Amino acid sequence: MQSAREFNFDGLVGPSHNYAGLSFGNVASFSNVKSASNPREAALQGLAKMRELAARGFAQAVMPPQARPNFRLLRRIGFTGTDADVLARAYRESPVILACAYSASPMWTANAATVSPSADTFDGRAHFTAANLNNKLHRSEEHLQSTRTLRALFADERHFAVHEALPPTSAFGDEGAANHTRFCATHGGKGVEFFTYGRVEFDPSAPAPKKYPARQTLEASQAIARLHGLDSARTVFASQNPEVIDQGVFHNDVIAVGNGNVLFYHEQAFHDEGAVLNSLRNALAGVETELTAIRVDSQVVAVGDAVASYLFNSQLLTKPDGTMALVIPQECQENRAVARYLEELVASGGPVDELIHFDLRQSMRNGGGPACLRLRVALTGAESAAMHQGVIITEALYDTLVVWVGKYYRDHLEPKDLADPQLALECSAALEELSRILGLPGLYDLT
Repeated sequence: MQSAREFNFDGLVGPSHNYAGLSFGNVASFSNVKSASNPREAALQGLAKMRELAARGFAQAVMPPQARPNFRLLRRIGFTGTDADVLARAYRESPVILACAYSASPMWTANAATVSPSADTFDGRAHFTAANLNNKLHRSEEHLQSTRTLRALFADERHFAVHEALPPTSAFGDEGAANHTRFCATHGGKGVEFFTYGRVEFDPSAPAPKKYPARQTLEASQAIARLHGLDSARTVFASQNPEVIDQGVFHNDVIAVGNGNVLFYHEQAFHDEGAVLNSLRNALAGVETELTAIRVDSQVVAVGDAVASYLFNSQLLTKPDGTMALVIPQECQENRAVARYLEELVASGGPVDELIHFDLRQSMRNGGGPACLRLRVALTGAESAAMHQGVIITEALYDTLVVWVGKYYRDHLEPKDLADPQLALECSAALEELSRILGLPGLYDLT
């Protein structure tokens, strides 16, 4: 068994961060539609989180934003002429589609891909599959740049395999690591990979939500497990509770989070709670680890409070002393029921003994908290040396990125601003410079 560290790749919020309410089923996103955003503040809030976690000794890297606006999308659906013509006509005829083309949602890198570390895979390489995100127009083309970025960061094929996204059909709806968790004793040892899904394409009798869409299918999760060459004895598939999907739990990471041997979850998270726990316990026995389940009852924290505060969309991190810290958004402190529960959790003597909270209000208002912002990648020493080093957060890189944000990001963005050709030029110039800062020439196709 090799030693390994878990890197958190946090999404850097892009300069087109705006509130368009494009994600039906995401309550926070939908409730802030058309309000003014502050891209500069959003990016700085995310960078502050990366910096503090890196300073605490956690392995921290940055995932660059994607090019916006997506002129490729706009031209494919009939908007022609110069770039300025395309923007003006799209704003005039379909401002919602223009907002889709400008969406900064790639900041939520938990949706960028599903990752299996080398300890779990058939060929001893770390495997990545970019998520197709085909449930929403504004996210459906992210996989193109996600694949390109992952292949730039993890280019050494001796250590890494980056797969194309699954076929973009409803049968293979895939939302990435937001519906995937890995349990283990150590990051370098064999683990249990846990996939959750909201519906089954080829079994209409399977549980499914009625109000909001289920974005992850069982078929997609099974396909990724095959692509990554996972051991079936250490792979668990679980159905989300359709009733909580209909209450705004659009991804499993809004209602549960895991780390090490700990599952922190709401009692209503899964369709069959008992069966899920039994399956995890049985699988973990094969890697000589016992599951520690931290269950939050509905009488203590209602689903509505969990969704509003993003209690479970937190990062559960193992500290050097082996205890765990829970990284939460400020909203958890502002919700009375959640704040009371968290005080009791830390005082309970269990594995979680510290709360680390951040102001991520710009991200939260668009429907994503701390866990949405990061992609977990467990890497051995050789693998971490083989990945691209320019994205690892250091004080120097943090300082450089803060200056870069101040140079290119607006502090006020309204829906009408998306029609401004100058915004598109600003976004393009920002990413050209960012690719130089990160040492990733050719990362973007800005032609």
